[in-house]
Amino acid sequence: MAQAKNGDTVKVHYTGKLEDGTVFDTSINRDPLQFTIGEGQIIPGFEQAIVGMNPGESKTTKVPADKAYGQHLKEMIVVVDRNQFPVDLKPEVGQRLQTRQANGRAIVVTVTDVSESSVTLDANHPLAGEDLTFDIQLLEIV
Repeated sequence: MAQAKNGDTVKVHYTGKLEDGTVFDTSINRDPLQFTIGEGQIIPGFEQAIVGMNPGESKTTKVPADKAYGQHLKEMIVVVDRNQFPVDLKPEVGQRLQTRQANGRAIVVTVTDVSESSVTLDANHPLAGEDLTFDIQLLEIV
């Protein structure tokens, strides 16, 4: 039986959990995730976990933050003056906003604090700094 290797396109079902067991994402009851190993379409630790698996095989793997969404970086947090927001926008903690960097690139930020004079925005991925656990089932090598 063929084992999954770099360059293979695979279909998997997965459930991703935080260290406390909270499920943050799953493909169960959805179409399986399909990707090509080695193309960087998904986080490196998840991709590496698939290498060597056989179709039909299941496993649980821990992916440290540095092989997932990276460390949570303080320099990715900015405090913006409230008057920089459109008047009709009422920022709330937890809200996700799209903004443009100076180079024109769009990024998604999360509002982490709101005061009368300022809004704190975090451009880190919501799972940055988190060690993740995945239950993975390799369905097929396409």
